[in-house]
Amino acid sequence: MSGTDAPPPIAPASDAPAPDAPVAGTSLWRDARRRLLRNRLAVFGLVVVAIVLTASLVGPAIIEWTTGNTYDSIPADRSRIRALPPFTGVDGRFSWEHPMGTDILGRDILARVLLGGRISLMVGIISTVVSLVIGVAYGATAGYVGGRVDEAMMRVVDVLYAVPYMMIVIVLLALFGGQSPLGQLVLLFVSLGAVSWLTMARIVRGQVLSLKNQEFVLAARATGVRATRIVARHLVPNALGPVVVYATLTIPSVMLLEAFLSFLGLGVQAPLASWGSLAAEGVQNMAVFPWQLICPGATMGITLFSLNFIGDGLRDALDPQMRKS
Repeated sequence: MSGTDAPPPIAPASDAPAPDAPVAGTSLWRDARRRLLRNRLAVFGLVVVAIVLTASLVGPAIIEWTTGNTYDSIPADRSRIRALPPFTGVDGRFSWEHPMGTDILGRDILARVLLGGRISLMVGIISTVVSLVIGVAYGATAGYVGGRVDEAMMRVVDVLYAVPYMMIVIVLLALFGGQSPLGQLVLLFVSLGAVSWLTMARIVRGQVLSLKNQEFVLAARATGVRATRIVARHLVPNALGPVVVYATLTIPSVMLLEAFLSFLGLGVQAPLASWGSLAAEGVQNMAVFPWQLICPGATMGITLFSLNFIGDGLRDALDPQMRKS
């Protein structure tokens, strides 16, 4: 075969990457989001929490606009007390007027459950934010300063751990509460958040202790960056993984604590309502109106399960040992 009959060179495939093309990078949060979306229970929890949160925010307004039933409206027609769920009207015929029935005063339970979800979720989220602010600031300061300051600050945490925090909340609510329903709610936010930061402080302190001698922190110190800036810009963002996981697990525990306090009569006061106060009302009428207890209790249980599923999914997604999966 002569040189003129040689086959032409094979051109590279058009979709093959160039030798010097940059490799697409990834990050911890992107990998965590991918693993989280592969967790079916976590996705189920996200969907349920999104539905409950949306329904609690816009549901009472929609119910009032369509039916005229609000969470605290006592009807003039006393026959509405006989409305039984599910989907049964006051005369026993099939109807969508009261999907969860009515309570002993004839008030629509669905509207009260949705408004109670608004209050319960607000208590859980705001109290968790309060505990995050206190716990992250306290733990990061103790871990970064170290030495005797760290020892003194953590001994304070140990002493507070030895005190039953439930008794502290009950004493605070009994001494300063009862002025008004709104004031009681604000005091509930503060008191629950003020006793929920201890574990958060320990978690953040441990993370800061493991990070403060890393190269990027030493470089920041060498360039003259202030300590407060190092903590806020370098240490706290790198410790957000465990903080986010624990925050998602704190919300259901705070909501359960609020429900217990409302069940005892120390939490949310009328005319406001939460899932705990609705359950307390349902217990009093359980023999005659069992759905008055079942509906708010089931709603709260499903929401708490979903929040725990989200927390477990985030814990698995942010686990360093699972980054290769």
